[in-house]
Amino acid sequence: MNIRIFVTGGTFDKEYNELTGELYFKETHVPHTLMLGRCRVAVDVRTLMMVDSREISDEDRETIARNCKKAVEERIVITHGTDTIVDTARVIAEHVKDKTVVLTGAMVPYTFGSSDGLFNLGSALAFVQTLPHGIYVVMNGRYFYWDKVRKNKKTGEFEEID
Repeated sequence: MNIRIFVTGGTFDKEYNELTGELYFKETHVPHTLMLGRCRVAVDVRTLMMVDSREISDEDRETIARNCKKAVEERIVITHGTDTIVDTARVIAEHVKDKTVVLTGAMVPYTFGSSDGLFNLGSALAFVQTLPHGIYVVMNGRYFYWDKVRKNKKTGEFEEID
């Protein structure tokens, strides 16, 4: 079973400029994360874009959905910024019906050393292998149906909604 991983940016892949204090994108950390985690799952990583999710456009979301739909793999993980992850999941759900798609991200950049992204990516890989077809958000060891989750900006956690 091969798994496609689409990279779209978000906090997971941000770098920190120590001189200016700004966060920016350079290249994805996903391959290095998989190596550190000793991942033995067959994956194909493809970077679609490196965008902060607050700046992702409708066209970007359509690009993500189109790539999910045309991927030969039935199981897809997407790294994405957490602020608008549900918005992108909604667009994917409109277009993709016959695959298991898991979106995940991080609250803390990978380069900070204490990122939750490593755990979230590992969890996403586990859930994408076991969940039935559908669109999901995976954060902090939990999976959520895309239309039953929100980011609680006060607690910094994702929570289930009705």
